[in-house]
Amino acid sequence: MGIRLRSCGLAATLAVLTAASPAAAQNPPEHLRLVAPAAPGGGWDQTARVMQHALQQAGIARTVSVENIPGAAGLIGLARFVGSEQGSGDTLMVSGLIMLGAIVTQRSPITLREVTSIARLTGEYEVLAVPAASPIRSLDDLIRAFTQRPEAISWGGGSAGGSDQILAGLIADAVGVAPRRVNYIAFSGGGESLSAILGGQVSVGINGLAEFAPQIDAGTIRPLAISSAERLPGLDVPTLREQGIDLEFENWRSVVAPPGIDAAERRYLEGVVEAMVRSEAWRDALTRYRWLDRYLAGAEFERFADTEHARVQRILQQLGTTAKESSAAPGLYPLFVLGGLVLLGLAAVVPAIRRRPVIPSQTAVRGWRSVGLIAAGGFLDVLFAERLGFIIASAVLFWLVARAFDERRPVRDALFAVAVSVAAYLLFGRVLDLPLPAGVLAF
Repeated sequence: MGIRLRSCGLAATLAVLTAASPAAAQNPPEHLRLVAPAAPGGGWDQTARVMQHALQQAGIARTVSVENIPGAAGLIGLARFVGSEQGSGDTLMVSGLIMLGAIVTQRSPITLREVTSIARLTGEYEVLAVPAASPIRSLDDLIRAFTQRPEAISWGGGSAGGSDQILAGLIADAVGVAPRRVNYIAFSGGGESLSAILGGQVSVGINGLAEFAPQIDAGTIRPLAISSAERLPGLDVPTLREQGIDLEFENWRSVVAPPGIDAAERRYLEGVVEAMVRSEAWRDALTRYRWLDRYLAGAEFERFADTEHARVQRILQQLGTTAKESSAAPGLYPLFVLGGLVLLGLAAVVPAIRRRPVIPSQTAVRGWRSVGLIAAGGFLDVLFAERLGFIIASAVLFWLVARAFDERRPVRDALFAVAVSVAAYLLFGRVLDLPLPAGVLAF
C-alpha cells in the first residue's frame, strides 16, 4: 500500500514536470543549487532549507545544495547571482519583499528586473517581541514609552528597508510619531537579529513568526503583537488591530532564476517549483512554520513583482525610513565612539600633564586616584547611557577622565566635555546615522 502511494506521488510529480518541460522531465539534473542571499538562521535561509528537504523527499531533484551569501539585505547575493550564474539552468535564488526594500533604500543599480522570475512561494506575518525579562510587558507599555521618547526605544530587525523596518515605520505613523524618529537597528540575518533581541541589546524586535516561534514556545521571548488581521489558531498572541493599531502586514518570499537561461530551462525550473509546492513535504512545512500559501507563477508573478516594487518605493518614501546595516551588536557603537574620543582627549591632555611639576611622594596616590576616576566614568557611562542618553553619560565620562589627569580647571573641563559630547552625538547620531541613545534629551 505504501509503495503504491509513493509511486502515485512520484507519477504526479513527473506529470507536472513533463507538462512544464518534456526534455527536462526525461533528464532531471543530478544536482539543483539553491542560493540564500543571507546569513544562516533567517527567513531566506529557512525557506531554502525547507525547499531542499521538500525537493529531495519528493524525488523532484536527486540532490539539492544550499549556499549562503550574506550582506546588504541580499544585494550582495543578488549581484553575485546576476554576475556569476548567468545562463545556469540548475540554480534558484530565494528573494522577496525584503530584497525589494533594499533595492529601493540603497538605490541598487542591480534590480530584480535583471533576473528571471519564477514564482512567489509564501507569505508570513510579522511579530513584535521583547526578551522575557524585559520591563516592557505589553504593546501598550511599548507604545507609551515610544511616544514619550521615540529615540530611546531601539527596534531590532532584518536588513534596512525590509519588511521589519517597514512595519516599524507604519506602527510609528499609526501612533502619531514621525517614522524618521524610529531608532531602527538593522542586522544582516535573522540569527544576528535574534541574538540581539535575546541579549536585550534592542528594546523590541520584529521578525517573521516562523523565526520567533521556537523562542516563543521556549518562553525566552514575550510576543507583544502579530501583524495578522485576526488571531491565528493555536497562537495566543494578540493582533496589532485588536490593540488599537489599525494595521495588517504580510511579508512574502519568492524564487528567481539567473539571467540568460533559455525558454526550456525556465519552463523546467517553473515545473520543478510547481511540483514542489504540490508535494506533501512542502504542505507539511507550510503548516509547521505557519507560512501562508502564496504560490503565484508566470506572467502573473511578474506583474505582481512590478506592482510591489512601486508600492514599496512609495511606502519607504512616505515613511522616510533609512538605516545602516549592522554586523555588530548595537550596544558597541557608543563604546567605539567613546573609545576614539577618549584617545583623542588623552592625546591633547597628556602633553600638558607631562609639563606639570610632580612631587615624588604624591605619584602613587595620584596614580590610584586617576585609575579610580576613569573606572568610575566608564561604569557610569555604561550604566546610564540608555537612561540618560549619550550626551549626558559621555560628558560625565570625559569630565572624570580630564579630572583624573588635571584637577585644576573643573569648569573648563566640564564645558569641554559637554561640547565634545554634543558634537559627537550630532556627528555620529545624526549625520552618520549610528544609533546613539538620546535619553532624556530626545528631540
